[in-house]
Amino acid sequence: MVLVQPTAKSLILDLLSSLKRGAAPVSALIRAAELFDIGGNSLRVALARLCAAGLVESDARGCYRLGARAEAVNRQIVSWRGPSSRLRGWSGGWIGAHSVASRSGSPRDRRVHRRALRLMGFRTLEPGLEVRPDNLVGGVAAAREQLAGLGLAESATIFGLGSLDDSIDRLARSLWDTQALCAGYREFRARLEASFVRLPELPRDNAMRESFVLGGEAIRRIALDPLLPDGICPQAERKALIASMRRYDRLGRRCWLGWLGEDSLPERIPADVHGLGAAESVFRAAEGGS
Repeated sequence: MVLVQPTAKSLILDLLSSLKRGAAPVSALIRAAELFDIGGNSLRVALARLCAAGLVESDARGCYRLGARAEAVNRQIVSWRGPSSRLRGWSGGWIGAHSVASRSGSPRDRRVHRRALRLMGFRTLEPGLEVRPDNLVGGVAAAREQLAGLGLAESATIFGLGSLDDSIDRLARSLWDTQALCAGYREFRARLEASFVRLPELPRDNAMRESFVLGGEAIRRIALDPLLPDGICPQAERKALIASMRRYDRLGRRCWLGWLGEDSLPERIPADVHGLGAAESVFRAAEGGS
């Protein structure tokens, strides 16, 4: 498995999302970028573009923090820690999303619309109609609110679906490759466990790089997980992966605490060392439907 190295953009988002309080100076971001052979000029260009997009903002001291526009996605990404709290028992019903946004609007609007549905685990039942099991806490109303925050087209209609005939119900249940999901859980859990043993023996810079890249990819996978009920896909393998990632994350934090303590940064514990930076690869996957 080839892991994707961070870009200047994803690195900035990742590091800034790790700060519960305060902001990071450019010098700290540049030092982290050097670990991944990202030059200072590239990092500054990425910062300017993120600021223009409202994903990052600066204060009077020239330090940078996560911007308001990134918060909805950041909440979705960092929710990987406790997905069980987002789930409720499934009675066989579905949530539907109907919209023509996938065929109209600007290319950016269509990408954001598809991304919102993908991040919430929806799949295409027929053109213009996306569905997912109605097993999320809060049901249709909560899903509608979350989708809106993630950028779903205003023209979309979110509603409950029940009493599907047997053939349509079988089709809906088959929209997710559950065998591949379970195999992916097992495979990546093994990667995390192997790295957990290896990290303490690595030089600091190597440990920082490996924990950042591997942890970010694990969170990408968890963030894109459709959170299917047991009636469609057994949850045990997903729960085991998340437990391994929690353990790995604690070790990854220790690898990065030196960076967080330098440049007179305020004392803080990272909310998640791998957080929103994983969102760039999540966005690419969600927008591409992969």
